[in-house]
Amino acid sequence: MRVAELAQVAGVSADTVRYYERVGLLRPPPRTASGYRAYDESAADRVRFIQGGQRLGLRLRDIGELLAVRDTGVCPCEPAEELLTRRLAELDAELARLAALRAEMVRMIDALPSPDCPPPEPGTWCPPGTDAERR
Repeated sequence: MRVAELAQVAGVSADTVRYYERVGLLRPPPRTASGYRAYDESAADRVRFIQGGQRLGLRLRDIGELLAVRDTGVCPCEPAEELLTRRLAELDAELARLAALRAEMVRMIDALPSPDCPPPEPGTWCPPGTDAERR
C-alpha cells in the first residue's frame, strides 16, 4: 500500500507516516518501479503501536526503544512496564501540581475584593488591611 493508503488504514496523516519514517520509527519500505513506497500490513500495525504509545504520553524516543525490542521478536513487556511506571509517576506529579494550582486559584477567587472594597494598590489583589487581603 502507498503512503496515503497506509495513513488512511492507520488513522493518521500521510505527513505523519513520512515523519515516522524520517525519524526511524517506521522502516523505509521497498519502492515500486515508479518510485512509490510500498508498505505492507505490518507497517499499519507499527503506526498503530506508535500512536498507542503517544496516547499514553510516551515520547517518540521511548516508543522507538520499545519497537527496537519488539523487532527482535521479543515482547517488550519489561521495558514497557518501566516506561509506563515512570510515565504514571510523571502523571501523578502533574496531577498534584494541578491540584495545588487549583487550590491557589480558589484562594485567590475567595480573596478578590467585594464591590464595596477600595481600589487595590499596585501589585496586590486587595488593599492592605482589608478582610479580603487576610483570607
